[in-house]
Parts: sequence; structure tokens; C-alpha cells
Amino acid sequence: MTEEFDYIIAGSGCAGLSLLYRLISNESFQHKKILVIDKDLKNKNDRTWCFWEDGEGFFERLVLKKWHNLIYCTEDLKVDAQLKKYEYKMIRGIDFYEHVLTTAKKFENVVFVRGTLNSIHSTEKQAVVKTSTAEYKAKFAFNSTNINIPKFEKNNTLLQHFEGWVIRLEEPFFDKEKATLMDFSVSQEHGTTFVYVLPITENEALIEYTFFSEAVLDKAKYEAYLSQYLSKILNGRSYDIAHKEFGIVPMSLTNLPVNHPSNRRMINIGTSGGFTRASTGYTFQNIQKKTAEIVAKLEANKFPVPRETFRDKMYQWYDKTFLDVLISKKIGGKEALTHMFKKIEFESILAFLGGESTLKQELSIMNSVPLAPFLGSGIKQMIKFNS
Repeated sequence: MTEEFDYIIAGSGCAGLSLLYRLISNESFQHKKILVIDKDLKNKNDRTWCFWEDGEGFFERLVLKKWHNLIYCTEDLKVDAQLKKYEYKMIRGIDFYEHVLTTAKKFENVVFVRGTLNSIHSTEKQAVVKTSTAEYKAKFAFNSTNINIPKFEKNNTLLQHFEGWVIRLEEPFFDKEKATLMDFSVSQEHGTTFVYVLPITENEALIEYTFFSEAVLDKAKYEAYLSQYLSKILNGRSYDIAHKEFGIVPMSLTNLPVNHPSNRRMINIGTSGGFTRASTGYTFQNIQKKTAEIVAKLEANKFPVPRETFRDKMYQWYDKTFLDVLISKKIGGKEALTHMFKKIEFESILAFLGGESTLKQELSIMNSVPLAPFLGSGIKQMIKFNS
């Protein structure tokens, strides 16, 4: 038998659950039949989202910690900035999952199915989603799974991979009002490598070691690097590890077939929908902007495909130019970013990385980095865009 719904959300990660929460938070959709399919229960604290935002956001109540001071540093440089416009915020995965799922289960119009998706496709009038045991149809299916996404080419892709530890000390040590966005005073032998230091309290912090490279490392190496780094910054103080998390984000020059007109009832969202910045892996805030746009279009009875503006294409070009520079090893990420942070105001860089910068800010950032390595990559990627 085939069950029919108004909307199907395939995948209950950040994008799928953000869209679900926006739908059930809007009275216009509280009578719509919504199906959410995922093979996982989402009952583990598997990730932490950190992002900057101007004012209160849609998930403000879930923010565990926010900072108004950010630090960028290398062995020879320290930029300690007081933020005026933005706040840097942290949301734990488990808090997000529990809040959205607990809220959604109060709505009789929302159905959850635990299962593995086999296929998603669309006809002219509806989307068809198949699992190993059933078939479902809906006016629209929103897909944040890897279905329909091609494999990334290794020569065109870097992996952002990271391991993070939440550590606790017996005595106060951290300045809980300051977060280190990037500490580049670590070895660059595996490519662009930096560490986040995000104090939650004076005794507790998330320390995350991040690499941009062609391949992930052996598990033991992440632990060794983190232990070595903590030994250095804590001056030998003992600590307990309260939580560990690990992640991999592909950053690719390959253009994803995001939303093809012939498959218009199946809309890709999240990483599958191109919501992840190709040069940084930042996703959370873009998900919020795009899912808000989807809901607004549904409410206006329009096709809910997020628009791609000229500015979106500009940011894609910036991303791919920077990524091409890193992949071709013309210059390291540490050197390029340090040029930026030496010359450009911290919040202008955040605006640029968040897709909210002005053309004037973008020109200043382009002028801050060495011309030779970026010019060739920029021209190369511009030709690809126009081919």
C-alpha cells in the first residue's frame, strides 16, 4: 500500500528538522500531513553547531553559550576582537534533536518512520519515496540524504575532518567570555590545520582539532594531537573528557545537481541542496535562511525551491577560488587567512564567511591576500562557471 502526505522530509538531521520545526511553528501548516523518514533515532549528542548571528535567531532558546569576543591567532599574531554586530553561538546536537522531536510529537499531523531510503523521485504532480518496506507519496519531498548525490572526485575535493573534546578542569582556567575561532599555532603537515577553543564555563570548554586535507587520519592521531595541544595550553593541568565528537565535511569543486527542473517535486536541502559553504563547511546558518525561504514559498503557494541569486553565485565563486588555491597547494590556508586577519576587520571577515558581506568588504578581502595564487584560480573557476 502507498500512504500519501502533503510533505515528506527525508533525513532528520539539521536541515530536515529545521524545516520540520518551521512548518509546525506556523499555523498554516499545522493541518498538513508531514512524514519524516530516517534510519537513525537522533538520540545522541553527535555534533555541536557554532555560528555567528546578528540578534536573536529562530533557535535562540537552544543556545548553550554565546561569545562577544573572538580570537584568531598564530605563533606570531593574535587578533582579539570585541564583536559589535554579531554574537558567536553554540548549540549542542542533542539539545536541538530533543527539542524539535519532543515538540513535533505533540502534533498529530506529523508521522515519524524509522527506515532506510531506497529511492526518491518525482512525477509532474507528486514525489515518490520508497523505503525497503513501503512507498510514500506527497506533494513535495525534501531530501537531505545522500540519495541522488554523485560521489565527489578526489582530485577536486578536500575533507574537513575534526575531533572535538569537551574537557573539564577542577579549577577555573578559561576566560568564558572569549572564544578562539582559529588557533593556527599548530603543525600544518596535514594541510590547513587549526584548533577551536570554546569555553563554556571557566572550568569547561570544547576543544576541536580541525584539518583540511585529502584524507582522514588514524583515530589515534586525533587523540595524540588533542592531548599534545591541551598539554601546551593547560601547562600540564589535569582534565577529564566529558564528551567526544568526530565529523567529516566534504568540500568540493564538483557542482552538485542540486534541484533539477525535471525533478521539481523533490527538493534537495542541507548539504545535498548546496547549503554547505564549499570553502569552510559552514552550514547551520545557511540552513536557517533557506528553510525559512522554503516555508515562505509554501505559504505563498509557490514552488518551494530556494532561489539562487547573483550574490549566491558570487559566493560560490569565492568559495571555489579559495578551495582551488588550497587543493592546488599554491598557498596554505594559514597563510591566506593570516593575511586577511592582519588587514581586515574581524566582523568584515565573519560577514564574508557568512554570506552577508558588502561588495566593498569583498573587494577589501580580495586585496588583502597575495594576488598571484588567487588570480589564476579565480580565472579558472570563472571559466568553469560560464562553461
